[in-house]
Amino acid sequence: MMAFNRSPTLYQINTRIRHYPLTKSSRLNDWTDAALDELAKQGFEWIWLLGVWQTGLAGQQVSRTEPGWQDGFRTCLPDLVTEDISGSCFAITHYQVDSRLGGNTELQALRRRLNKRGMRLMLDFVPNHTALDHPWVETNPAFYIRRTPAELEAEPQNYIMLNTRQGQQVFAYGRDPYFSGWPDTLQLDYSNPELQAAMQAELQQISALCDGVRCDMAMLVLPEVFERTWGMKCDAFWPSAIDSVRAQFPEFVFLAEVYWDLEWTIQQQGFDYAYDKRLYDRLRDEHATSVRQHLQADLAYQNGLTRFLENHDEPRAAASFIPSARHQAAAIITYLSPGMRFFHEGQLTGRRIHTSIHLCRSANESLDSDLSQFYQQLLQLLKNDVLHNGQWQLLACTPAWDGNQSCDNFIAFQWQGDSDTRLLVIVNYVAHQGQCRVKLPGLDSIQEPILCLDSLNTGTLTLDNSAADGVFFDLPAWGYHVLQFDNNHVS
Repeated sequence: MMAFNRSPTLYQINTRIRHYPLTKSSRLNDWTDAALDELAKQGFEWIWLLGVWQTGLAGQQVSRTEPGWQDGFRTCLPDLVTEDISGSCFAITHYQVDSRLGGNTELQALRRRLNKRGMRLMLDFVPNHTALDHPWVETNPAFYIRRTPAELEAEPQNYIMLNTRQGQQVFAYGRDPYFSGWPDTLQLDYSNPELQAAMQAELQQISALCDGVRCDMAMLVLPEVFERTWGMKCDAFWPSAIDSVRAQFPEFVFLAEVYWDLEWTIQQQGFDYAYDKRLYDRLRDEHATSVRQHLQADLAYQNGLTRFLENHDEPRAAASFIPSARHQAAAIITYLSPGMRFFHEGQLTGRRIHTSIHLCRSANESLDSDLSQFYQQLLQLLKNDVLHNGQWQLLACTPAWDGNQSCDNFIAFQWQGDSDTRLLVIVNYVAHQGQCRVKLPGLDSIQEPILCLDSLNTGTLTLDNSAADGVFFDLPAWGYHVLQFDNNHVS
């Protein structure tokens, strides 16, 4: 049985891009031992393979012809050709591994190799919708929300007429309450108990193939959200579905993509982790005070958040967090805070071009050596046990002197382990120099703490914590210190 860290690291890989071009010779388990060993060496505990499931020709055709999408695809891939557009990996026809990747047998072999190296496998589950050509359209049309031709005429952006064995029927596109429908998907009807039972069975089938699932737009099937979107009541899906999986696989992990301040709600439904989009947004908007306020939340809640700087839905961090010093400062706050640490393929080498999930090829980009070196150092730091099993505490940043409010731009916290090992993190999250004081609880004086990661590259520091108002820090724009203390360095 693999050990489970409270704040694990997750690495997302776009399977279609890795196996481009998708041919019968491209097998999911063709990873070399050296490639898997490198992932384990970097310290990743979870590998999320995005887009392994079977999709259909209907979704691919929509992706290749939808007028509003083509310019975006060319932005991702200037030399785009039709074959690069594979269709959304979330327009699923079967929860079976794509036949072009070798099917479930290949997945099971790869999972065993990951588990052998101490890594767990995460896959996608899409609860809200299916592909246009899912078999249920013919066999179980009552599993979908259907409407009238008049409603189709009034809202063509939200409905579609399909020919079925039972004649022409109007189906709703999958959507959320704030935007028009996704024209490559059909909306599942959670007011139908038989649909809920069928989706629970799908989830149980998936759970036999992996160690955890990332649930796409998980909040859309919450009863209050479903009713707001469709005007129909439904029973809660997640508690019974999660319980049914855990009855078979007690350590199975559920990660929710969730927005709209519903993170706590989804955690109460049984999810282990929920996307922390709020922290991402506040870091992106350079609001140090709101970042600090966000980190004041109850620790039990924070332990169940998934922190990230980019993913397949967000712009590349190297393109959003500019200059590079800001990127590094944001990463220090994000990945040294409690909760799951989520890294996206290409982030570690400084990729700047976002690739749409409708594409199976990405642009060629050169390595950003500075960011690459930074991330390799950060991943090494994240192997420190105190960052997984220690006690986390947000620290107050007070004025360095009267009238100096630059302390408002500082964020400071510490991790403390059972052996008195401590890790102090302090960041000046603003585009100008600042000063502050931080009182380190339980320490009187500090002799040469180990500097683990630092924007100034100053080696070790000698800090005086004996003053009533704490240790003085003076940091440049986006500057940070990550300092380790243990029994050999504290008196």
